[in-house]
Amino acid sequence: MPFSIETCTAQHIGDRDEQQDRVGLFTHPTVKGALMAVLADGMGGHTGGALAAQQVIQSAKTNFENGSLGAEAIQATLAAAIGDAHGGIQLTSLSSETDPHSTACLLVLQRGRADWAHCGDSRIYHYRNGEKISRTYDHSHVMNLVKMGYLTEEQAETHPQKNLLISCLGDNDDPKIDFAETTPLLDGDCFLLCSDGLWAYFSDEELGKVLNEFPVRQAAEILINTARDRAKGHGDNCSLAIVRLKQLEEEKAPPPWKRTAPIK
Repeated sequence: MPFSIETCTAQHIGDRDEQQDRVGLFTHPTVKGALMAVLADGMGGHTGGALAAQQVIQSAKTNFENGSLGAEAIQATLAAAIGDAHGGIQLTSLSSETDPHSTACLLVLQRGRADWAHCGDSRIYHYRNGEKISRTYDHSHVMNLVKMGYLTEEQAETHPQKNLLISCLGDNDDPKIDFAETTPLLDGDCFLLCSDGLWAYFSDEELGKVLNEFPVRQAAEILINTARDRAKGHGDNCSLAIVRLKQLEEEKAPPPWKRTAPIK
């Protein structure tokens, strides 16, 4: 059955001097129903982080519009987008006095499937009717400790080094990229892309509850405002993109005896 797609993006500068997050939503120019959501959290001094994050948005859009979206090629398209952004950020660092870096979250939604990729500690959540299906895991020192069994996820959330990344775009090493997909898409599927300035203030269950109970625009407003309240004047830039699917009821043809016909 057909779906409608509800989308929304939102940002707040937090308690920083500059907004270095970037977020974007794009429809494909030729592939009907194909949609890309992108989020990047820039780092690197005055203007450097913003330039790095913008490089991610531009590279993602270019590769989405010009790359292949087929099931066997979409992962390569996502990897190319992140790789191109990484190379561009490295060039920026050579031509400026800044040290730019960025995270990257890319989601492509198309008929019957969704694919995504990420690097860094910006996250992609997949919920279905409020229940968490999956979540990306940060490329951070603390999350490595969780994977090795030295910390629980609850302990990781309050660890003093939770923002220490082991991979991001702009480093000397190639970025570590994790991929995931889901197929088929179902009624109630909802995807949230967000920077750490937002997810740091919520449990996974809280996020799912808000996304399930409110229209996407209202959900975005609630999440941003709650993050600001919980930051207590020490909040980072916070950004998000929401993509939610709702099944449409197919119109049924009226019974033959109810159809009108011209009088002969």
